Amino acid sequence: KHFVKTVKTAQIVAVLFFMLLMNLSNCLHDSVLFMTIPEIIAVATGILSVWFAKKENILVYPIGIISVLLYVYICLEVKLYADAAINAYYFVVSIYGWYYWKNGKTEGISKNKIEQNQFDQVFTIEQDIPFPGKKASISWNKKEENLYYALGTIFLAVFLGYMLNEFTDSNVPYWDGGTTAIFCMAMILMALKKIENWIYWIIGDVICIPLFFSKGLCLSSFQYLIFTVIAIAGLMAWMKKYNHLKTTS
Repeated sequence: KHFVKTVKTAQIVAVLFFMLLMNLSNCLHDSVLFMTIPEIIAVATGILSVWFAKKENILVYPIGIISVLLYVYICLEVKLYADAAINAYYFVVSIYGWYYWKNGKTEGISKNKIEQNQFDQVFTIEQDIPFPGKKASISWNKKEENLYYALGTIFLAVFLGYMLNEFTDSNVPYWDGGTTAIFCMAMILMALKKIENWIYWIIGDVICIPLFFSKGLCLSSFQYLIFTVIAIAGLMAWMKKYNHLKTTS
């Protein structure tokens, strides 16, 4: 009897999983049909920029800037003003991050110790850098810095959630405010080349998967799933590179 009950349960789970896949497939199909050229370019450059971030390649910023500027336009067109604002914020921080990655401090690690493959050397070869100083290298935050960032994220999430709840017609104000706060901190930490940036990206991306799916934005939801996978790989790659640089410096 226990075996029969287990088999029936497994069959029910399999049917539900199959139905979920079918719904997701139909949703993705409909999303693709209604995608505009700016959205296609925004999604493609967004995924590409996250991949460049994983590789610690400075192309993350010029490619990412294309994506965020397109999303400012897209969000304004559909009256998603908070999302438009966060993408405008991404643009400003990207300009800073682009400069800092080329001209920031190296945390005591010699630039000659930094290993780069041929692909990662695009825009990062020393003679091509127009600024004085040394290229920034990846590092961890101190414990107290992580506490400040965590408290700042919570405060910003509550503040944005309250503002969205009081002054907009959003039906998910605190979820929206929370992901916005997380991504704000993630962008700052990435600009500073802090390894913790990947942890913030992972948390925000995971939350956005069901959030966007619940809004019928299946393609964007799928994009955040891809972002999550790349962010996990990015965290592992940056940790490995940091440990290698520490042992060879």
